[in-house]
Amino acid sequence: MSTPLDPAAGHRHRRRHGLGFWSVAFAFLVVMAFSTVPSPLYGIYQERDGFSSFVITLIYAGYAVGVVGSLLLAGHLSDWHGRRRVLLPALGFSVLSAIVFLVWRDLPGLFLARILNGVSVGVVAATATAYLAELHAVSRPDAGPRRSQLVATAVNLGGLGVGPLVSGALAQWSGSPLGLPYVLFVVVLVVAIGVVALAPETRERPDPMPDYRPQRVSVPPESRGAFAAAATGAFLAFGVLGLFTGLVSVFLVGTLGHTSHALAGLTLFLMFGGGVVSQVGTMSWSAHRVLAAGTALMLAGLALTVLAVWLPTPSLAVFLLGGAISGAGAGAVFKGTVATVVDLAPPETRAEALAGLFLAGYLGLSVPAVGAGIALQELSARTTLTGFAVLVGGAIVLSTPRLLRRPAGEPGGRPARAAA
Repeated sequence: MSTPLDPAAGHRHRRRHGLGFWSVAFAFLVVMAFSTVPSPLYGIYQERDGFSSFVITLIYAGYAVGVVGSLLLAGHLSDWHGRRRVLLPALGFSVLSAIVFLVWRDLPGLFLARILNGVSVGVVAATATAYLAELHAVSRPDAGPRRSQLVATAVNLGGLGVGPLVSGALAQWSGSPLGLPYVLFVVVLVVAIGVVALAPETRERPDPMPDYRPQRVSVPPESRGAFAAAATGAFLAFGVLGLFTGLVSVFLVGTLGHTSHALAGLTLFLMFGGGVVSQVGTMSWSAHRVLAAGTALMLAGLALTVLAVWLPTPSLAVFLLGGAISGAGAGAVFKGTVATVVDLAPPETRAEALAGLFLAGYLGLSVPAVGAGIALQELSARTTLTGFAVLVGGAIVLSTPRLLRRPAGEPGGRPARAAA
């Protein structure tokens, strides 16, 4: 039987976990920011090497392969080996990716760097989200999980917005647009590794260690319907974000006539920033209310984005507004789905369940964007965007009733069924 900590030791214990919480949040933010650093730079690579927008789509697909592969094969490993023990090597993969971007700037190097980046993101997304929940539970034992969930989703989307803002500005106003952004992130990523190395571990290795198996979704049987609805919501939310992330430069240059790299970065920052604002603004809302607002905002944002490119004079202002509102909706839906899954999954399989949710999300981030890139080979950017908006908007409308169904036991929910 363990001896209770005296008050002073207990305070130090909680304080160490509190510092660890912010260290992990910082590392999570940096990794997600680095993952979108190349987005405003694709136009420079394209102009230098002369490859088509389809090749940009394939490079983006390489990133998606890395993310999905790591989520399937390694996103759940921190449940067995410990959060810090898995997070540190995942951060190392981001450093390696940045080095490859720096030293091998030809097309094969771009593919390899993006795959390595995707591997890092897949592991970090699931591991850091679970790690933050556990560090927060120790540092603030009397508080609920809402704060840790908010920080996890906000740094996820906030990082995705910070990356292109930084790289777009450096590309526009520095003399080394394909070098300086990666040098900067190598330094920041190394700092992130240093601070995470000091964070306390929250999970011990089981004895005996389970046999390795690829990712599977692990939630209580009675919660599988709710998990499936949350996964669908994550897929659609990230699908909205994915089109902008992968192809924003194509729309800005080809449809709206703007070639500024800084503007491309700002566009993505506004979209992901809208997601962070919606998450913070709905902090006291129930998951059901957040999801309802998010689906409505995504539909409104898609409508404005399509309107922007079909006006007699395409409007940059309306396009930016549509992107920001779409991002706000996607951020709210993502927040609601993460809260749902954290509540459903027991601690011992939390990373596994979150890895399943992120797998659905990153499939949404990649599949529609890759499909749109292929469509652009035959269709105009305006037609491609409209078709995407119709498909995703229709899927949102069809999936909303299931996504908004209240779990049994919540006010307004259906009565729980008796076990068969």
